[in-house]
Parts: sequence; C-alpha cells; structure tokens
Amino acid sequence: MIHAYKMHGENIVLDVNSGAVHVLDDTAYDVLNCYSQDGIIDEEKLQSLRAKYNAENLLEARQEIDHLKENDMLFTADPYEEYLPKWTKKTVIKALCLHIAHDCNLRCSYCFAGTGEYSGARSLMSLEVGKKAIDFLIENSGSRKNLEVDFFGGEPLMNFEVVKGIVAYAREKEKESDKNFRFTITTNVLLLDEDKRAFINENMYNVVLSLDGRKAVNDAVRKRVDGTGSYDRVLPLAKKMVEERGDGQYYMRGTFTRKNLDFGADVLHMADLGFDQISVEPVVAAKDSGLDIREEDLDTVRNEYERLAEEYTRRRKDGRWFNFFHFNVDLEGGPCIAKRLRGCGSGTEYMAVTPVGDLYPCHQFVGHKEFLLGNIFDGLNGNPIREKFIEANVYTKPECNACWAKFYCSGGCAANAWQFNKDIKVPYHIGCELEKKRIECALWIKAREF
Repeated sequence: MIHAYKMHGENIVLDVNSGAVHVLDDTAYDVLNCYSQDGIIDEEKLQSLRAKYNAENLLEARQEIDHLKENDMLFTADPYEEYLPKWTKKTVIKALCLHIAHDCNLRCSYCFAGTGEYSGARSLMSLEVGKKAIDFLIENSGSRKNLEVDFFGGEPLMNFEVVKGIVAYAREKEKESDKNFRFTITTNVLLLDEDKRAFINENMYNVVLSLDGRKAVNDAVRKRVDGTGSYDRVLPLAKKMVEERGDGQYYMRGTFTRKNLDFGADVLHMADLGFDQISVEPVVAAKDSGLDIREEDLDTVRNEYERLAEEYTRRRKDGRWFNFFHFNVDLEGGPCIAKRLRGCGSGTEYMAVTPVGDLYPCHQFVGHKEFLLGNIFDGLNGNPIREKFIEANVYTKPECNACWAKFYCSGGCAANAWQFNKDIKVPYHIGCELEKKRIECALWIKAREF
C-alpha cells in the first residue's frame, strides 16, 4: 500500500508498510499513479502519459519506481500482521491516570468531564486511595520495571497535598519492589504557585499546562467559576513554570473548536510568547454543540494545518524553533510494534482511577458504568468489555486496516470511537480525517529536512 499526495509544490509518496518516504519529480509522480496498490502497472494509463512526457523520461521514471519496488521501498508486504496473535493476549498494566480531583476551578465550555464532575458528585481522592492505586499498579505490572502515573482531574492542584503524599509513597515502594515511577501532571495553571512549581519541577517527568492560545480565544471557552476569563492569570504563571523548569519536559496543551478554525494563529501566538513545546488539538464535542468540528469544516482545517506547516518550517529554519507535537514523526525509529498496532493501550496497559478507586479503561470513559473494570481494592471485575480492548488493533478495525495512516495513528482513540459510534472498533471519522492531514504535514516537514 502506498499513499501519494501533493503539498506546497512537493510530490510526497509514503510506502505504508516499510515507512519509506519519497519525494518525486512530476514525471515519476504521474508514472507512479499508473500503478495499482498491489504494485502492478497499468500499461494503458502509462501510454496516455506520452502526450505529456517524452518516452525516455517515462522509461527512466518507470525504472526508478521498479528499482524502489525491488529494494523494498515501494509496494512492500505487510511486516506486522504475523505479530497479531501476540498482541491479542492479555498484558500487564504499566500506567495509571489518577483522578486526584473530580472538581475544577474552571468551567470550560468543551469539557468532556462535565467541568470536573464526570457525571457524578464533586470529590477529591484521599491519600489512602492514592496509595492503594500505587500498590495495585505494582501488583499488576508483572516484571515491567518502568511505570507511569499521571495526575489528572478536574484540576489536580486542588488536591495537591495528596499528590505529594502519593509521590512520596511511590518513592518508598519502588525501592522494595524494584520499580521505577515516572510522574506527569496536567493542570489549568490557576493554582500553580511557587511551592507547587518547585515540587513539580523536582518530581514530575512532564507537566502539561493548559492554554488555548490568544486571549480572546482562550477566554471565550476557558472561564472561571465566576465567568471571567483565565488567560491573564494563567499566562504569567505558565511562563514562570517553564522558566524555572529549565530543560525539564513540559508542553502547552490547547484545544481548538469551530469558533477558531484559524487555530494556527493560536499555535504561533504561544510560540511568540516563548513557549517552544506546543500541542493544540481539535475539540471532540457533541454534535451540533456549536463547538464541534463538522464535515463542512474539514477543508478549512486541512488548509490551516498546511499553512501552519509552512510557517513551522520557516521559523525552524530561521532560528525561531518550536515543537508542535502533531507534526512529530520519527522515520528512523518510531514507536514499537505494539504501539503501532494497538495505540495507547487503554483498558489493557493503561487505566484510570477515580477518587473512590474505581477503574476505567481511560479518563474519557470515567462515569460510564458499562466500562467499569473493577476497583483498586478488590481488583478487576472480569468485565467482558476489557476483552474488546485487548482485541482492538488496526487489523480488527476494518476501516483502519484499509487506511494508509494506520501505523501512525494506531487505530485512533477508543473513547472518541465509542462517543460517536458506540463501538470502540469504529473510528471517529472527523478525527481520522484531521489525523491524516497532520501526518501528511509531518511527512512533508520531514522531507524538507533531508
């Protein structure tokens, strides 16, 4: 399988199974389009190109393409399907998302968690539950040494003493269990004072800071409880966090909606403010909510990604470097086979823990009782829905199996699939289309760097 496309005057070709990326001249690109997805040339289509190119150039282009085929760089066989039985077996749990607070001091318009409540009552996780979650992770991680814990909400800084207690307990337990914990925290920044910043910088592998970009854009959707905007409070604290963090990992995490389809301006706004690690993602909002990205918006969003990619490469070239996470692609190494086939591991390797200790496949499933997998005190409950997560991969999802982007998106988000299609194996169409455009941009950027 191949995927060929044009962007900013370049002819880009991806060989899906090998991951090889080629930049072709116009002649070779048109000749390539005479081949089927199985690598069989249509002689009649090729002959029709004689009206546009001379015979010598056509022959040369065909020989070039056939050379790439013979050297397993075009129309290559699928190298992963043979591994499929290995990835349908049960695996160990390697990461937990701890819902430290089912409460929040913001009332974001697009919040999937019901402004922190997750369709329940506002509550905070106790230290007892947090410690038991660490025990559960250790007990269910098998021989895996490196474990991850994400502090999430709502707003986890509203329950920061418990965060500190959990980190201290995990550090004690990792010595006796021969484990290594890596912590991440996601925050809306409002409560990020000096003491909290110091603790995070000392103990957290990564910190995610939420800001949607330009002041008007941010404050239209990220409001405080009293209805006022959050930008003026968040920005100086986020800057201090990044400055004090030094070389520590962080990223600014924003969301764009139908209200700001020119989201590239928000990405560049944050870059201009000095942030060099940025992720601005499309909203996943209810249909016809007014914020949801719709089918008729796709061309606008695709064009915006292309404009952003062009400016992104220009800035990186002239010394104004920043990293936009959706344009990252590793052509030399890339994710492991399991990651390529199964994605994030929700419901199998990764689970979310509520303030009372209930277990769900990930943070976006919390509160949907059909996805309740058990609790940290009694263990997993044998919910058969977990088998569906174990079985889910790019080969068991028909739409993914036929898609050129499958080894980059790994089948997409199960929670989004369920939200829109009530089936974790049927991907969210809008999300797929935007992901494919981001991958095209990322490959174009990578080709420009070589």
